[in-house]
Amino acid sequence: MDLSRVGAREALRPRPGNEPHWQRIRAGCFLGYRPSRQDGAGTWIARVYDEQTRKYERKALGDFGSLVARERFTVAKQEAETFADVIESGGFKLERLETVEDACRAYAVGRRDAEGRFKRFIYSDPIAKLKLDKLRRHHVKEWRERLEKCEALVSRNIKGPRRYRDRSRSTINRDMVPLRAALFKVKAPGVPGTEAAWQEALVPIRNADTQRTLYLDLSQRRSLLSHVTKGASPFVQALCLLPLRPGAMASLSTSDFDMRTRELTIGTDKSGKPRRIIVPDGVANLLAAQTKDKLPAAALFMRANGKRWSKDSWNLPIKEATAKAKLPSGITAYTLRHSVITDLVNSGLAILTVAQISDTSVEMIERHYGHLNRAAAEQALAGLAL
Repeated sequence: MDLSRVGAREALRPRPGNEPHWQRIRAGCFLGYRPSRQDGAGTWIARVYDEQTRKYERKALGDFGSLVARERFTVAKQEAETFADVIESGGFKLERLETVEDACRAYAVGRRDAEGRFKRFIYSDPIAKLKLDKLRRHHVKEWRERLEKCEALVSRNIKGPRRYRDRSRSTINRDMVPLRAALFKVKAPGVPGTEAAWQEALVPIRNADTQRTLYLDLSQRRSLLSHVTKGASPFVQALCLLPLRPGAMASLSTSDFDMRTRELTIGTDKSGKPRRIIVPDGVANLLAAQTKDKLPAAALFMRANGKRWSKDSWNLPIKEATAKAKLPSGITAYTLRHSVITDLVNSGLAILTVAQISDTSVEMIERHYGHLNRAAAEQALAGLAL
């Protein structure tokens, strides 16, 4: 529908339920027009999709009766686009997004992973104070060089000191993703080959991801669980059963699991989009046990001190259990996720399905697990009730 034509608007009649007539302005942004039931000017409404809440937000814009009819659409369209900018930037008005830091803080709303990386690599870096309209390729290139020189934290060992290693190419790629996304939200890419092409300094390193080879079979995972501390056992067991990232598992609340339908809602993960999966009976029983006597907002998996699990808290019990069980060194919480995904692929489950339930792409599944034998390996999953 073309609401810009005065004659077309005047020919419209009120819709049932007083629903406006809609025109798509851009992806996720619509401008609505509600004809007057009398002789007055019709009213305008903006409708914008909010990715964080996964629903449409509406805003009444008024009738713009002080303008001549041919000008009302243009002004209403501008108001709708401004409203869309506010919603898409997490509630920040674009007039306030003057610096790289402003753009990053707007993008980080509702995105924990991005916020964490911005805190480590952006907010305290010289690039943070740069004006967006002054940002050039050499600025971003210099930031990337500083990022590559940063050592990556491996883990906190039993005695306390932190251990570091050189930042890998795959880690560098992951660290650049949030900045690239934040800048693309508010700044158009520059002409390729020029200083204005800020985006060229954020091109990911090709073939940076190495194949994940450390895998624990079911007997090894049982051995790990038999040596893990009692307080950490439910959390680690869940990691051995479901292909979730540790952070997503730690973010689960009691209300996220419905025992009646065996449906688990994962609301916080890398993609930022909630998803639902149906879990097997053995997993359902484990999750149901964790909901007992807890409020809906309480952590589904809770530490002895009542707090949620975090990277600093889950690394130690897994490392200690690995040593006691005499399993290969280097096992992490992510090793368990990889092992579950490996079992799912080996069982013959469609790669698309595996990608959907594990919140990753088909490309990543094929890259890291495409070498696996697709022959049925039902016994790999038959023992899910560890």
